[in-house]
Amino acid sequence: DYRGHRSLHEDTPAQSGCNSERSRVAPPIQEGTATGFYSMNVNQTNQVFLRRLLCLLDEAAVEPELFTSELERRGIARLFAVEGEDSLVLLEAAVDLSGDPSLMIRLGQELGIKSYGSFGFALMSCANVRESIQLLLRYGHIIFRPSWEVHELKGGLILRAQITKGTARQQQFLAELLCSNLNAIGRALYGSKVERSEGTKIFFTHQQPLYSASYHQAFKTPITFGAEHNQVFLPSDVLDIPVRTADRAKHIVFQQLCEEMLRGLNAVEKTTVAVRYLLIQSAGDFLDIAQVASRLHMSERTLRRRLEHESTSFRVIIDEVKDLLAREYLTKTQLTVADIAHLLDYAETVSFRRAFVRWNGVTPREYRQHKNSVIAPYTSRM
Repeated sequence: DYRGHRSLHEDTPAQSGCNSERSRVAPPIQEGTATGFYSMNVNQTNQVFLRRLLCLLDEAAVEPELFTSELERRGIARLFAVEGEDSLVLLEAAVDLSGDPSLMIRLGQELGIKSYGSFGFALMSCANVRESIQLLLRYGHIIFRPSWEVHELKGGLILRAQITKGTARQQQFLAELLCSNLNAIGRALYGSKVERSEGTKIFFTHQQPLYSASYHQAFKTPITFGAEHNQVFLPSDVLDIPVRTADRAKHIVFQQLCEEMLRGLNAVEKTTVAVRYLLIQSAGDFLDIAQVASRLHMSERTLRRRLEHESTSFRVIIDEVKDLLAREYLTKTQLTVADIAHLLDYAETVSFRRAFVRWNGVTPREYRQHKNSVIAPYTSRM
């Protein structure tokens, strides 16, 4: 069922916290005003990360108060507003207080793919390893700091973590966290097929630590220490390994949500982008204007006024969203026109067909035939 994605950012039980009430010190997640909407997904991801870290510290008998006190001693005043190089200080402080040098490896394994909201669900709906890497390249920098970059080589490609700041010790902890989490995400997407494939390798710039047994427990892949870069090598034959939860129709919706997040980074029309995001997120069971206004913590009248100030309206935006998704479904899936009408919340196919002609000047069938005739000669040459 592709209808309705309103609760996709909620944590799963395993992600929502730990048994100790004293670890649950995260402030409530706000859906936000329009001006703060674009950081909502990132804020949610950060809070899931911090909750899991606090749970691991709790297991080591480190109370939140002790952790925040240690962070203040190291110059960090607010736990839930940490960014930049302060994040490296936070990781180092957590390892020092826990007494567990492998803490970052454990943390990376515990951060589930759903922790990443729309981006995580977009990964889950990808077709294969190749497509998920393409998604990581386009949208990963919205979520991940530092970001990953790809280097194509003969016989495969390299995923390289861009770790340039911090002390050598801090960089080691960050590399452990990033590679461990990448490994956990890969396991969720492809099972053990990628990490156990011959030729897959992990490289770390630091020397082999005394707790290297933790590496071999977490990674079922050959590891090289003392390398030039922190990176993962994937041989060409793993790039077509399918994602276990691949779903082309869902992928269209989730990728469009990522596009809206990307658009929101530098958008001037803040309210318009926020409304578009919420409408795409609720595709198949579209929110009405009152529900959208409530999600953005404003009155319906205020929402209408702000959209008018940005030279648009709720009706125009919802038509744009439906048209966008319709064209994506027609060109990238084999769904019937009736199925697409259903996904876009039309009670009758004829109503969808009439709307599509109004938007594009051709019927859905004609649009699909034209697009396929353009794409086919190109793909035949690849």
